[in-house]
Amino acid sequence: MPNSFRLRAAALAAATAVAMSALLTGCSDDSGGDEDLTAQKLGWKDCPAPSEAEGGGAAPSPLPDGDEWQCATMKAPLDWDDPEGDTIGLALIRAEASGEADRRIGSLLFNFGGPGGSGVTTLPAFGPDYAKLRTRYDLVSFDPRGVGRSAPVECLDDKQLDTYFQQDATPDDAAERTELLDNTEEFNAACEKNSKRILPHVRTTDAARDMDLMRQVLGDDKLRYFGVSYGTELGGVYAHLFPDKVGRAVFDAVVDPTQTPEEGSLAQAKGFQLALDNFAEDCVSKVEDCPVGDSAQNVKDRIARLLKDLDRTPIPGVFPRELTQTAATGGIAQSLYSKDFWEYLTEGLEQAYDGDGRVLMVLSDALNGRNENGQYSNITAANVAINCADDKPRYDPAYVERRLPEFRDASALFGDYLAWSMLSCADWPVPGAADHPDVRAPGAPPILVIGNTGDPATPYEGAGRMAAALGKGVGVELTYKGQGHGAYDSKNECVRDAVHGYLLDGKVPAAGTVCS
Repeated sequence: MPNSFRLRAAALAAATAVAMSALLTGCSDDSGGDEDLTAQKLGWKDCPAPSEAEGGGAAPSPLPDGDEWQCATMKAPLDWDDPEGDTIGLALIRAEASGEADRRIGSLLFNFGGPGGSGVTTLPAFGPDYAKLRTRYDLVSFDPRGVGRSAPVECLDDKQLDTYFQQDATPDDAAERTELLDNTEEFNAACEKNSKRILPHVRTTDAARDMDLMRQVLGDDKLRYFGVSYGTELGGVYAHLFPDKVGRAVFDAVVDPTQTPEEGSLAQAKGFQLALDNFAEDCVSKVEDCPVGDSAQNVKDRIARLLKDLDRTPIPGVFPRELTQTAATGGIAQSLYSKDFWEYLTEGLEQAYDGDGRVLMVLSDALNGRNENGQYSNITAANVAINCADDKPRYDPAYVERRLPEFRDASALFGDYLAWSMLSCADWPVPGAADHPDVRAPGAPPILVIGNTGDPATPYEGAGRMAAALGKGVGVELTYKGQGHGAYDSKNECVRDAVHGYLLDGKVPAAGTVCS
């Protein structure tokens, strides 16, 4: 299992859209030396098709104005404690600014979350949504170290991952608990065997240092940044390490930097339960009959019965795989990331009640980074590697069992799933760095922090805590009263006006601004 739903960001929203429509470099340079990496020149050229680790598929389509996306590889130290030692290659993508040259501000660097999401594949998927920002910025994103083409973490192969994701992630007895722990340890041992060189060097602090090198190589005096989901944690760590290099920065779908992994998982159990409640209420409030229940409680009761039945007897999914309780839970969770996906959840539930698990299985595959050809991106491997390198706490089955009642109180549907996911770092070969990230950034300029009241994966309360942790005069909170993971991509005009006014013209919204 992935460490927690923290990995779920806009990258997987794009994967879901692609998967549903289908249904209805590893670059490294081992040379060391005293090369000045800040002086390197990026050889921008047309982008290749995404690698398997990036999720596969076709090369990015041209932008609406006909301009092509450009890709390059930047050298960075493998070990930032040995900056003159071996290097790795970090994959970058950009769309050059479309406006007048004299109005160009610089580069706007995006991280869409995860950890483990490929920015090289995600930015083109959402590029048209950022057309207004492109009038004054080069839009730039990257595969963080350990991800996609950037020295990717490799663990299990595709066939092994198919088996891995079929396991029972919510054990009911001692035998199932032992099997879950054995599978987790097997996954982690494969990561160590296949990726031992990179595993100690994928912490968020390493990625933040990469971003400052990126800033210099791109020719920017300050880092202008747009972070989504885990990208807000990465941005907060950057601001802590380099407060004097922060330019205009937006944090959307904000990770709570004050929580331990356990506290974060518990908060997500509450967040996904809230999103499920909202889905059920929305379905039964429509003029036509809700096809999956006659009341909000009935919708949730029927889902609970479905999952209980699947625990005993899976149903056909995407041949030859079956829809298990775990896969169905993951598919439901994936559909709650955006209100746009609620129709897929309704369709998937209708089919599952009739014994057909294909739609929920496709949603689950999107969550796990599997494409229709059976190939997995490395999002799960990278997610586990980065989280386990960052997070100091290690949990065992006995501890999880003691915590189950509180998780179940938080969510009857997602509580067990998220509680048992805390085992992901059991027996991980690299020690975790801290209980939670340090994002204090005294002296940094204002950072716009946007929280969505209906966000399942990064619950709303985290935005206020991030704003406070950044420090007085730094974190400026804006609230969006909406549904789904994140606010800007909801296309809410109030949110977009605030973001555009800040990033394009430097107008900082009043703290406490509310959009609905």
